[in-house]
Amino acid sequence: MQSQATVRMRRFEVGLFLFLAICLTATSVFGSSSRVKRSDSDRDISAIGHRKIANRRDPDQYSLDAEKRVGAQLSNNLERSVSLLRDPTTPTYVAHLAETVARNSDARFPIAVRIIDSEEVYALTLPGGYQYLTLGLLLRVGNECELAGVLARGIAHTALRSAMNAPVYIGHDDYVRDSVQKKRDEFERQEELNADYFGIQYLYKTGYDPGCFLTLIPKVWADNPAKEFRAFPPISERLEALQEEISDILPKRDGAVTNTPEFTGFREHLLKLDLPKAER
Repeated sequence: MQSQATVRMRRFEVGLFLFLAICLTATSVFGSSSRVKRSDSDRDISAIGHRKIANRRDPDQYSLDAEKRVGAQLSNNLERSVSLLRDPTTPTYVAHLAETVARNSDARFPIAVRIIDSEEVYALTLPGGYQYLTLGLLLRVGNECELAGVLARGIAHTALRSAMNAPVYIGHDDYVRDSVQKKRDEFERQEELNADYFGIQYLYKTGYDPGCFLTLIPKVWADNPAKEFRAFPPISERLEALQEEISDILPKRDGAVTNTPEFTGFREHLLKLDLPKAER
């Protein structure tokens, strides 16, 4: 049986798809979902912040201002259907960490972080730099490096402008609609791999141990309720791709950060919040 939070998120996700279908021009032309051959720029971590990785079909199809407006409206809609955490300390810490990672990314928007007061474990990235993480997800991560990894993936989706690029269809032809849905599933599958690919670069560039990404994925995404309506690749495929990237383009180094005293204090604060909602 689905929880009320999952039902609300499913309804919001459907609303997101419909909203984009109305706002964006439909397209049904996409390549296969096989692993992408990465360009020299994509592989060059020294080029982070000075490259464009988004919307490889048409970089100027949707303006940044248009995406920001879409994101703001979707954010308002979402916040009417979920409960945000009523605690100033938690979002402040997470937002500061997100800003640090974003400075070492290709994102072209400031990152706005919100914490959803839910025991479920998921994260959601909306257009225009809006990130939502659940309290359950924050309690699941084991160190600051893993939390930075969650944020880095979301920031990668922002840099990729994933939500603005997915294929949509407006019409009544079942065959075409099914074809576009298949393309959408392929697109989402590849974008999740892209978010892993660029997210681990951002994590590395910020100074964290990229190995945290390998422990993070099975810990968080294995039972993510979002998998019911998003085309996540198998965890084994994601881990294999990440291991290849770590060995291929991320130089070995000493002193990579796994945890900090600040996260230890943050974790202790979270555990004090982890009470039944009726007792808060």
